Formats: sequence, structure tokens, C-alpha cells
Amino acid sequence: MGQDQTKQQIEKGLQLYQSNQTEKALHVWMKVLEKSADLVGRFRVLGCLVTAHSEMGRYKEMLKFAVVQIDTARELEDADFLLESYLNLARSNEKLCEFHKTVSYCKTCLGLPGTRAGAQLGGQVSLSMGNAFLGLSLFQKALESFEKALRYAHNNDDAMLECRVCCSLGSFYAQVKDYEKALFFPCKAAELVNDYGKGWSLKYRAMSQYHMAVAYRLLGHLGSAMECCEESMKIALQHGDRPLQALCLLCFADIHRSRGDLELSQLKLHCLSESIYRSKGLQRELRAHVVRFHECVEETELYCGLCGESIGERNSRLQALPCSHIFHLRGLLAGGQGAPRVPLGYARAQLA
Repeated sequence: MGQDQTKQQIEKGLQLYQSNQTEKALHVWMKVLEKSADLVGRFRVLGCLVTAHSEMGRYKEMLKFAVVQIDTARELEDADFLLESYLNLARSNEKLCEFHKTVSYCKTCLGLPGTRAGAQLGGQVSLSMGNAFLGLSLFQKALESFEKALRYAHNNDDAMLECRVCCSLGSFYAQVKDYEKALFFPCKAAELVNDYGKGWSLKYRAMSQYHMAVAYRLLGHLGSAMECCEESMKIALQHGDRPLQALCLLCFADIHRSRGDLELSQLKLHCLSESIYRSKGLQRELRAHVVRFHECVEETELYCGLCGESIGERNSRLQALPCSHIFHLRGLLAGGQGAPRVPLGYARAQLA
């Protein structure tokens, strides 16, 4: 496979990936690795594979391709390529919670002579290092690294990097329990997405919305938390972002726990887990969550007394009567009772 054909196949894979045909994109890129002799093309496709496996939560595969990318960069004898591959290696270890290794590889990046570390990629290296320090609970070092990454973003007009740093700062302040700042920074990230993010991946919007949801929950603004978390989950499901789906599930559970809706918390977890496993075609896991969902429904007696269907399985309009019995609104209307229409989504089910 020649240089031009390699470029075409990489672009074809990117188009498939951007249209959410992830497995087809991976197949195209793997074919490039098998057939192409173009080292630069192989390096680029390895970067695509690292990113794709990161977003799918396949961190061991991500690490494997990052290591191969380093070997390719050494063959190319190019310091810039070597910097990029070490950054991917640092990110892979960050995802695997190997934070000491992440810091070490980031320091290797910054120590490489004659590279773009002082300009294009330096901010990303500092961000990864900050995330690792945060994982190690070294808060002062984490903040120093985030502030350095933010300076890189401002000096280079890199709004995308600034968005990512703001989300990390949201996590930082949530951990040190300054909840106002924990909300401020992801709100700033959301503003950047609105102002500059027309050509960005939707993952940036999903990321900012998730961090806003966490902060709103910590501040006790549970309605706003639910709205942000639902928006983040919608995008994560659309793009097959499994790590973010998992984070959203935990956030939903925390929101319901904060409300005291322990049963609804379990229902939400099983319902969304069912959707995830259904999209992946994992039948055994799917059946397990379907069974647990219906067990939870039975335990909480969430059945419509008119139509007999379960309440909470899908978005539907409900009506709470003065006696505290809950019915599907369509059942009441069919029974001739002109009850007022009360929109009440499953995730926000709260009865006054």
C-alpha cells in the first residue's frame, strides 16, 4: 500500500469513525497497519487507534498501540513524532490509573530536545500530568500543572485545550470541596463549546455537561444536575463513549441517592445498563439487567393500576392522584377522567 493509498484509507476510517461506525473504522485502520509500508502513515493510523480505543474504554488496547507508535517514531528518527507517541503512552497509563508512570512519561516529553513541547503539545503534556497528580491526591502539583496547561492554551489560542483543562479543574475543585469553583470551570468549558466548538467532536459538550452535573449535585441543585447528566449520557450513548456512560450512570445514582430515591437509583442504573449492553449485542449481560430491572419494579410496586404496565421503564406521562396512587396518563384519559397533563420523565420522577 503506497503513501497516497494509505492517506485515503486513513481518511476513510476517520469518516466512518465520525459517523459512529466505529468497528468499521477500526477494521480499515488495522488493514492499513497490515499492508502499508509508509512509516508516517502507520504512525498516524496508530494515533487514530489510540484515540478510538481510549473513547471505547479499551485502555489496555490503547496502551498496546501507544507502545507500537513509539517504536514507529524511533524508526522515523523524528523528535516530534517521539514526543507525540510518549504523550499517548502517558495518556494510556493515566487511563489505567498508573499515575506514577504517567508523570514519568510526561517528564520524558518535556525533556525531549527540539520538539513542539514548548508550543503545540506542551499544554496537553501539562494537562495529562495534572490529571495524574490529581489521581495521586497531590493537589498542589496538580493545580500547578493545570495552571501551566491553561497558560499554554491562552498563549496559543487553543480553545479546545482550554475546554479540557476547565473540566479537569472542575474535578480538582470538586475533590477539594470548593463546589462553586467546581461549577464555574465546567460552565466555562460549556461556554467555549458554544462559542468555538461547531467543528469539534460532541464529546467536548458531553464532557462539560457531565462535570456540570457533578458540581450541581454537590451544590444540591439536583434538577439542573439531572438535566446536564441526561444531556451528557445522550451524547455518550450516541458516540459509544463507554467510560463517559459509566460516569453518567454513577452520577445518576448519586443524584437519586441525594433525593432519597434509592429504588429509582437502582432502576435508572439497570435501565441504562440494559441500553448499553443492547447496543453492544452482549445478550447475557443484557438479560441480567432486564431481570434485575423488573425485580426492582416488582419490589417498588411501580405498576399502573389501569393498564398493568410497569412505570419507569420508558419516558411517559404520569398522574399522581390525591390518594398517592400513580397511573399512566393515557390510561386515565382512556378511562374518561380528564386529568391535567403532567409531564414527568423517568429520570426525573419525583412526586409531590
